[in-house]
Amino acid sequence: MSLDDLREARIKKLKELKTLKINAYPIYSERTFSFRDAIANSEKLIQEKKILNLVGRVRSLRSHGSLMFLHLEDESGKIQLFFKKDLLGDKSFNLFHDVVDVGDFIEAKGAFFTTKTNELTLKVQDWKILTKSIRPLSDEWFGLKDKELRFRKRYLDLLSNRDLKERIRIRSRIITCLRDFLNQEGFLEVETPILQNQAGGAIARPFKTKLNALDIDLYLRIAPELYLKRLIVGGFEKVYEMAKCFRNEGIDFAHNPEFTMLEFYWAYSDYERLMDFTEKMFQEIFKVLSKKESFNENNLSGMKKLRPFFDKSLPRLEYKDLFQKTTGINYAKTTKRELENFLKKENITEFEKGDIWTLIDEIFKKVCLKKISYPFFLIHHPLSLSPLAKESDKDANAVARFQLIIDGIEIVNAYSELNDPIIQKERFENQQKRIQEGEKEVHPYDKDFIEALEYGMPPTAGWGMGIDRLVALLTASESLKEVILFPLMRPKNKS
Repeated sequence: MSLDDLREARIKKLKELKTLKINAYPIYSERTFSFRDAIANSEKLIQEKKILNLVGRVRSLRSHGSLMFLHLEDESGKIQLFFKKDLLGDKSFNLFHDVVDVGDFIEAKGAFFTTKTNELTLKVQDWKILTKSIRPLSDEWFGLKDKELRFRKRYLDLLSNRDLKERIRIRSRIITCLRDFLNQEGFLEVETPILQNQAGGAIARPFKTKLNALDIDLYLRIAPELYLKRLIVGGFEKVYEMAKCFRNEGIDFAHNPEFTMLEFYWAYSDYERLMDFTEKMFQEIFKVLSKKESFNENNLSGMKKLRPFFDKSLPRLEYKDLFQKTTGINYAKTTKRELENFLKKENITEFEKGDIWTLIDEIFKKVCLKKISYPFFLIHHPLSLSPLAKESDKDANAVARFQLIIDGIEIVNAYSELNDPIIQKERFENQQKRIQEGEKEVHPYDKDFIEALEYGMPPTAGWGMGIDRLVALLTASESLKEVILFPLMRPKNKS
């Protein structure tokens, strides 16, 4: 039987319910227990012969003449139901048999007992339909095997993919843990604009839109940084935001145009203190996720592999030294042609076009970072790649910055914030000059931010981490799509 035939058969059953004046989509349902709570209290409920009202989706259905067994599922678990014609009566039993399918939602009233195989079961005395499903569940009929279909129809994937559900729960627990950790450390959670006049705080291509009411162009934020630093100017000392950000860039296993970023800013702190703070934060995440009652160990295999590295301080590797060691090039003395030839030698044909520093950054991300498998802090990036970071007091050509690198991917980016308005203005002006070198991604000149700095911002350290990447890392997921509920997909009518 085809999918269309199955759908038509279910629509026929829906019409039958309407003929009998039975609402297949009622407003009200009576639920006395979730399955988790019912199972946890089953011994007492059996002893007291307690009548329960359970609700959920039919996941399996077996008919044996005047008897029927089915499994009902809610978010917390599954329970077996037992239908007997003698107990329900011919009319109710036959109606259930004729109109209910796997995938429907029902409410069942009855008492618990245990079968000969010791399975907890609800002996049903009465029932009603809550939702009639028109389409058969994919996992019951065809099976949801197409990976692209999994991402496009996530609701079906969730119905059949327990690992996905657990990854989403792990993601939620991680976000809660991060919030709890920062709150306990005295940080204040805030919200800053998503629609911005200028897309600043990072070097990335923004999404552009228009506000008709004011006839102005606006941008979806690429980072909350500049607004959070304005709050430091305004007198707050510890602020953070769990921010949705948007970048009009490529899509791959480590990038999605819409992503979640945690950023915090800490007045009177510095980048070196934040490295210690980062280690402390990761240890707290591991502690929370490792509680025995929390999650399946197999779904945290990435964390299990990573955790021993954080039992001690992570290595701190200099950007300049690592670049020269892995490429043989001293970037202080190199030329643009030498860098382009190196990229060709490494068979890298797709890379950002721009000035010498853009090429250095491309080589670093595509070559150097792949050489080290263990987690480490990458420190003291070139000044030209970090327009918002404070100059290092150890190297005039580098900045007081670090990235946490794991498996060749940036997980955390942090630095001592540049708070000198004169130098910040010069940095913004130099960014605009890079457009002449063919650079497409430069930081915009933010006049209002310069003005804010002129009122004075105390020494401050800022920190940002991609939540999607962190969850993918800890769950050993092969791409961000596995930890984002609804990842962006190419429309089917696009080649």
